[in-house]
Amino acid sequence: MHVFAIAALHLLQFLAVIPMLLSYQIALPGCTDKCGNTSIPYPFGIGDERCFREGFKLVCDTAYDPPKLFMNSPGYEVHKIKLKRRVLHLDTGITYMLGSNSYKVSWSVSLDGKLFRVSADMNVFIILGCGFQFFISPPAAGDSTSSTCVSACHTGYPVLETDGTCSGIGCCNTSVVEDHNSYMIKLVSLSERSSSLSSPNAPPFNASMVVVKGEWWRRADNAMLLQQEVLSRLSGPAGVQENVGVRTVKLSDFGCLSDNNINECMLPNPPPCFGKCINTVGSYEYICPGGTSGNARIPNGCVSGKLKFSGFMVAIGLGGSIVILLLILASVVVRRKLKFRRAKKLKEFFFKQNRGLLLLQLVDKDIAERMIFSLDELENATNNFNESRKLGGGGHGTVYKGILSDQRVVAIKKSRYAIKREIDGFINEVAILSQVNHRNVVKLFRCCLETEVPLLVYEFIPNGTLHEHLHVNSAQSLPWKERLRIALEIARSLVYLHSAASVSIIHRDIKTTNILLDDRLIAKVSDFGASRGIPIDKTTLTTTIQGTFGYLDPEYYRTSRLTEKSDVYSFGVILVELITRKRPTSYISSEGFNLIEQFILLIGEDRFCEIVDTQVTEEGGEEEAREVAVIAVMCLNLKGEDRPTMWQVEVKLEGLQSAVNTVRSDQITPRHAVQLNYPSNEQNDSNIIAVSDAGYHNSSRRLSMEEEFWSSMSFPR
Repeated sequence: MHVFAIAALHLLQFLAVIPMLLSYQIALPGCTDKCGNTSIPYPFGIGDERCFREGFKLVCDTAYDPPKLFMNSPGYEVHKIKLKRRVLHLDTGITYMLGSNSYKVSWSVSLDGKLFRVSADMNVFIILGCGFQFFISPPAAGDSTSSTCVSACHTGYPVLETDGTCSGIGCCNTSVVEDHNSYMIKLVSLSERSSSLSSPNAPPFNASMVVVKGEWWRRADNAMLLQQEVLSRLSGPAGVQENVGVRTVKLSDFGCLSDNNINECMLPNPPPCFGKCINTVGSYEYICPGGTSGNARIPNGCVSGKLKFSGFMVAIGLGGSIVILLLILASVVVRRKLKFRRAKKLKEFFFKQNRGLLLLQLVDKDIAERMIFSLDELENATNNFNESRKLGGGGHGTVYKGILSDQRVVAIKKSRYAIKREIDGFINEVAILSQVNHRNVVKLFRCCLETEVPLLVYEFIPNGTLHEHLHVNSAQSLPWKERLRIALEIARSLVYLHSAASVSIIHRDIKTTNILLDDRLIAKVSDFGASRGIPIDKTTLTTTIQGTFGYLDPEYYRTSRLTEKSDVYSFGVILVELITRKRPTSYISSEGFNLIEQFILLIGEDRFCEIVDTQVTEEGGEEEAREVAVIAVMCLNLKGEDRPTMWQVEVKLEGLQSAVNTVRSDQITPRHAVQLNYPSNEQNDSNIIAVSDAGYHNSSRRLSMEEEFWSSMSFPR
């Protein structure tokens, strides 16, 4: 009988060896790893004791050709060892049983039950014979746990169906439900089962039990081989009687109980072969004779020479590779073209949209055509807007340094947000700056309309902002003389914007961070995104509030009415910042006043020295600073109509600038009076706030602010 002996799963000793061996499946160094055609992986071994573990000793019998492998005790033949599945294929022969009414015997495989057990799910018990019911159960188990099958005969011979299954006529099969090394086997005569009394004349039965691999048994060819062998053993010269016993036959004679025990090449009618048949374990294969290669199962399948690709196959493979490569390249090219086309269409769309918006705001249509840069040129100028080219940024955009193809250094302003308000602001800035040409206004070279929000290209101003120079973290800042000159330059630019340009332009966001300084500290007014143009026939414009708190005109904030006087107020805040060197957006006095409130209060109480920058006093510019303070207070009047125009402020500052350039010892500084409701001429002395100069208390000269201001008009511009 041939069975599958499976290693017991619950034993740690065997399991501890197996994981290590699954990777190698070889014998230990210096140990024999093969016996005949059977490999011997560790922990199995032959010969020296170090070559195997206890319980895994095997014996190689070289008397056979080829040699055969056997268990050390008992001497079952080992056909195959599968460590990965932890399975042994053993040949244990055929069990022969003979009885009349019933037969009961214990059947076992004589192996160490701690290491090996018969596999219940991999073996099938085949019973050949007639007239009985077969029972098999684990030891000490009752009939309730038995597996059973019935076999009867009509002709007196075992019969197998040609599809390879036992039909119950001459043969039946069953399996066991548990892995064990021994089982109780019981055969009961069918005549005894049908009668309550045993019949002494009941015909005897005979049976042969074979244990085979389940998947092997289900193959029809192997089942037929078993049938032929049994029938041939039962045949005789005078026929066969039902009670003649079956002879005990070694399992290897059947050739059906092992993967390598059938030599298909020696069958009477082997499958067609056009080469050489090679028997293998459990199967066979055909190979071409030496010096040839190909398919030995078909006529002319073996061809001379080694297996090679023909020129045609090579051409197909090479051609297929080229086609695949071309398809990949084509997909890359098409993808790039589609991406380029999409980008081009977007550029065209944005250009048409932004150009239309720009033309709506420009009187001279030719200006728009002359001011356009391509996006490619600006990307090249900024190295694709590299972070290393970033100069800074404000609330509306980021400024990059660029170098044009003609080597001009420019500043390129790029919006952070693609929203309509930003687009309108950038278009508005282009429209305004395209009509402006003044030395104290930053120059707009061109713009790019191929992005959703236009890119603006300015002249490059390398020296930062007035705010940065004024509020340095040191005791010394800009000299007073430079501050006064910068204030005059800002005033000149605002006068130009308010009156000299083609339309009256209100900046609406005058502050020190929007005043750029070049390498000679020349002031340049920038950032016209919030600016608005007012037609000549109008003086006010109602619009949404926009600007920076601290510099924002309170009247404009309350009424939304934008006038030139809104810029005058913001300029007054800058004058205060130049005098005090304090930040209007963050200064809070101990009494809770902001910078402008505190400044006006101290000027009115003749406490100018408490708020003026000490550097101004140290440089001897206190007198000019007092006069600038007077102008600042007038610019900061809460009523816009009572503020001076920027032209009037410019004239006064020019006078002060001229005085600074004269010998200071020749100057006589009068006592000043600040008229808060300028320029009304009907105010009495009760509306005058005296501002005394502590250094000139004994001066007898008194002039109203109005008189002094208008007298300054005689200074040349």
